This record gives sequence, structure tokens and C-alpha cells, in this order.
Amino acid sequence: MRYQTMKGMAVALAMLSATGGMKAQSVEYTAQDSARVVNLLKEAKTGRGKENRMMYFGKKFLGIPYVAHTLELGDKEHLIVNLHGLDCTTFVETVVALSMCDLQDRRTFDDYCKNLTRVRFREGRMKDYTSRLHYFTWWAEDNERLGIVKDISIDDAPFLGLQTVHINYMSQHPTLYKQLKNHPEFIPAIRGYEQASEGKQFRYILKQDLSWQAGTPLSMVKDGDIVAMLTDSDGLDTRHIGIAFWQNGRLHLLHASSLYKKVLMSKETFYEYEMKQPKHTGIRVFRLVEGQGKL
Repeated sequence: MRYQTMKGMAVALAMLSATGGMKAQSVEYTAQDSARVVNLLKEAKTGRGKENRMMYFGKKFLGIPYVAHTLELGDKEHLIVNLHGLDCTTFVETVVALSMCDLQDRRTFDDYCKNLTRVRFREGRMKDYTSRLHYFTWWAEDNERLGIVKDISIDDAPFLGLQTVHINYMSQHPTLYKQLKNHPEFIPAIRGYEQASEGKQFRYILKQDLSWQAGTPLSMVKDGDIVAMLTDSDGLDTRHIGIAFWQNGRLHLLHASSLYKKVLMSKETFYEYEMKQPKHTGIRVFRLVEGQGKL
């Protein structure tokens, strides 16, 4: 769904040790991207200072082109590392994996691949297409379970919205997904995971509450928090994700924008952005957990 090879770039296929009991996993990446991962992690050791990790690494990708369908390369599921073309999800995953490495003081490309696997796949184990966390509800639950992120609404937050999950888009539209179209045997597993999420409820900040007022739930959001923009239609749970940051007392969004075709820090406020999105209902907010476990 999220990767396209760039013409003229040599792509390496390697076998790296993996997490979760798997002996090895195939990893697809460019030499430029693997070198950039190592350089970013090396620079962060002395250059980040006290800046929020998610913001520090997120800003390193400003101007990187927005590229859709960046993980749909090849017929067999494998780990794709792509720092030269990002969509909203792979942007956040990339920043989270780098932040995890920095927290753990693990700075090799292998360390990064292990953390990216933990973030992207169910229970941190890459098996096949069905093990990828396709819906944000799945991504959030799994990454919370692994102690990677935390839903800030659980801290007695006065979030007035209550999302009831109804997801079935993938199983209802399998021909729109390359792997489901080529492997219809995957559809029952996807449908089963969708049904397991049916009716789950989560607190969120209503869209109209994104305009800052003292004492509102928005005051709980911090620089570097992951924000998921919710929808209540079309068999989906979210329509976009990004990273929140404050500027002049107003909340803004650092994200891979399909409209502007690149990673950017939005000049318009988050409230202004959301009011232009008729299918959005509000946001769920997650924070990177500072105490990361061992790889």
C-alpha cells in the first residue's frame, strides 16, 4: 500500500536478524536509506539535546516527497525501509522507530529494522500480509500493548468524543488491495481481525475542541504526540495521521501531506485544517513511551 521504487536507485535485499522469535527476515532498502538511518541516529546522540525525539526526527524529513502505496512491493510480505518517499503512516512509523532506537541508545541499521518491525506488524512479528497493522485501531492497540506508545485519554482526560469502531473497508473492497486481489485466501483473516475490533470504543477530542481555549482537552497535547484523525464513515476508523506541535499558542500538524505532496509543518492551525475535512470527527492522541524495552 505504501512503497514505489524510485527509478535509477539500486535496491538491496538483505537478510537481517528479526525480533519475535523469527530467525531472519528479508529487508528491502536502498544503500542511501540505510546510510541515512545510521547517520540520523549517530547525529542524534550529540545533536538532539533536549528536543522532543518525535519532533527532532520528524523535522529531518521536511520536504521528502509524499508517495502512496509504499509497502506494496513484491508478492511476499517483507520489511520495506523507505526514507525517500513517505505517506502519512510510513512517516510516523519511521519517526517512531528512529525515536525508539535513540531511547534505547541502539544506533545500527539492524536495530532500526527490528524496531520498525515491532511498530508495523502485529505483536511485532512479520508473518504475512495479514500481520501488518493496516487500520490505525490495530496499530494503536498493538503498539500500546508492546509499551511503545500510550493513549493519553486514559489519564482521566476530559475527552468528550466517544468513537465506536466499525471497520470493514478492506474485506469489503479486496480488489483495491494488491495483496488481497492476488491472495483471496487472506481475506478471511483480515475480516476476522476487523470483526474482533467491532464495537470497541475509545475517547477522543472532538473536532470543534481543536480551537485552543484554556482548560480544554487540547491542553493535554504535547509537541511530538501522534494524532490520528478519525472518521465515522466508509468502514474506516481514520483518514490521516501525523505529529502535533505547538506554535504561538496554537496546535499545528507535522505530516506527510497528500495535498502538498511532501512532508511539511502546516502553517495553518490544526483546527483550521480539520474544519476543511468534512469526514473527520476529531482526533485520538498517543505519546511515545520514554521507557522502551530491550530489542
